[in-house]
Amino acid sequence: MCWYGRVPPTPRIRTSHWSLARQLLVLQLAILLVLVAGGITIAYLDARRTTTNRASEQSLAVAHAIADAPDIARAVATPDPTATLQPYAQQVLADTRVDFVTIMSPQGIRYTHPNPALIGRRFLGHIEAAQQGGVVTETYTGSLGPSVRAVVPVFGAQHRVVALVAVGITIAAISAELQDRVWPLLGVAAAVLLVGGCGGWLVSARLKRQTRGIAPAELSNLFEYHEAVLHSVREGVLLVGRDGRVGLCNDGARTLLGLSGDPVGKQLAELGLSAELTAAFTAPENRTEELHLTDSRVLVVSTTLVRSGSRAQGTVVILRDHTELQTLTGELTTARSLAEALRSQAHEAANRLHTVVSLVELGRPEDAVEFATAELALAQELTDRVMSAVSEPVLAALLLGKAAEASERGVELTITPDTMIDDLGPGVASRDLVTILGNLIDNGIDAVVRGSGVRPSVVVTARSEEDGLLLRVADNGPGVPEEAVGEMFRRGWSTKAGDEHGLGLALVVQAVRRYGGTIDVGRDGGAVFTVRLPRQEVAA
Repeated sequence: MCWYGRVPPTPRIRTSHWSLARQLLVLQLAILLVLVAGGITIAYLDARRTTTNRASEQSLAVAHAIADAPDIARAVATPDPTATLQPYAQQVLADTRVDFVTIMSPQGIRYTHPNPALIGRRFLGHIEAAQQGGVVTETYTGSLGPSVRAVVPVFGAQHRVVALVAVGITIAAISAELQDRVWPLLGVAAAVLLVGGCGGWLVSARLKRQTRGIAPAELSNLFEYHEAVLHSVREGVLLVGRDGRVGLCNDGARTLLGLSGDPVGKQLAELGLSAELTAAFTAPENRTEELHLTDSRVLVVSTTLVRSGSRAQGTVVILRDHTELQTLTGELTTARSLAEALRSQAHEAANRLHTVVSLVELGRPEDAVEFATAELALAQELTDRVMSAVSEPVLAALLLGKAAEASERGVELTITPDTMIDDLGPGVASRDLVTILGNLIDNGIDAVVRGSGVRPSVVVTARSEEDGLLLRVADNGPGVPEEAVGEMFRRGWSTKAGDEHGLGLALVVQAVRRYGGTIDVGRDGGAVFTVRLPRQEVAA
């Protein structure tokens, strides 16, 4: 399963539920309404308490001012206190913001009242504390309706209570003042609702664009599908941010790159990847199916830039394992080489057969027998030597095929007498030996064919030792320059022209590293490659 550098489309499941943006808008409006309603209620109660307290303080202040006036004590001592006190009380009502001023006897009989018809009647309210020289503040329903009132004593000679003064403000007046203060509160609340609603709508609209109108249930399903796809595909998927940090890495990518732990949030430089891989993951252009080698795998890397407008936001990296395919390709190449060699040998055998037949027809059967026997012995000698020295059939077939291919190309391929592999040892795969020996022999043949002078020759040694396997391929070609030894095992290095070269030696060093072996490059009239693979320990 592969998308060739594109992020797979995520399935969408439509439901009839509200989108996340709409739910958020409704939630914001509900919270805003609750907050505004709570704020208005608190502000109203505070304004009501403040207005009532101010009315009580104002009534008490006016009452004290009246009681402290010296004319009040003198007036209540006259035979007709009302004649003097009623005009005074009316003047106080006109000059202050109170609704009634009642001056009464210590027993509560009114001397003054806004309604003259009620003068001479008993005051409605509590006056006991004022009769004892104290102060009364209360909310009481009297002749003018509910009111906030204060009752204070008027002291005469010898600090004796000679009258009482009651001043009050009706609840209706307080409510009217409170109403004047509530309207601005309602205006502010309406403005807050309007601004908050508009802000919530803008946030909701932006969220809707970003989530594409998806409901929370859909988002949950999308996340589950996203996780299922990422963890089920064998391909590796990485998201690398513009700053070089890994934003996403699935199980396939961790396996293919040999990462331990969760790399999400880390810089690529912290993951221990090769410089080539890091450069490919952060390349400023798209890349398609590039071959890259790690210590144990051949990877096909495709990258796609993710853009927001004209600005790159990061890179989507798709990794595919090409190791098995590369190995099979090498084995197929070996089989083709062997088939080609067999075809060449069949052609040569036909020529020799014609020679034998011609000698017989010429009446020289002894010469025909001698010629046929010599050719058969030469071919059988190489086959017997390889088959007796190498017990692994795949490796033996490789050597025979390469010998035939070298012969066809005019190269003498020699297998040294000390070549002996009777056991590959535990944990060593024949296909890896085919990769190592096959590529080294191919490189040697190519090197000597391009050279000039002495007869092209490649010498192969492969033997089992106590501590592992030794593989050596030497040629009499031009050799490897000393300055190129450090770069020759890098993917893409080659002395041959074309894009298809430069992978063989990289595959060789990859296989050697996989077994913890070593590869040395020397010079002895040409290039000498020596590979040592230590004996592998097999877990019990």
